[in-house]
Amino acid sequence: MRVEQQGVIAVTMRNDKLLVIRRSRFVIAPGKLCFPGGGIEPGETPEQALLREFREELGETIFPVRQIWESSTEWGVRLYWWLVRLGKPFTLTPNPQEVESVSWLSFAELREHPDLLSSNLPFLDLFAERLELFR
Repeated sequence: MRVEQQGVIAVTMRNDKLLVIRRSRFVIAPGKLCFPGGGIEPGETPEQALLREFREELGETIFPVRQIWESSTEWGVRLYWWLVRLGKPFTLTPNPQEVESVSWLSFAELREHPDLLSSNLPFLDLFAERLELFR
């Protein structure tokens, strides 16, 4: 029996802009834009994976608020999308082994970006008109 890979995605918004990363050249899908996140390790809860992945990628602690969606990628990864909050103040420090850069983009800017990771499109299409969920 094949075990499906699982991952978590951290979604946070500031002034109607979403926090996204550009993946480093050292990871799968280099140079693509996506939300912070990664794989759930054996024995981890989704919340634990969110905390670990965000700290590994951006050097900051987050506060998981609630799971807002689930999806599966075309390459067989089950994703759990979480609304998260950043502490105040916060300093995002990209880990160059995983993250090339950090941006704050609107739904429209991200949706139309040529470097967007394709697995993010269904989320953007579904939630672009539901900004109240992120406040």
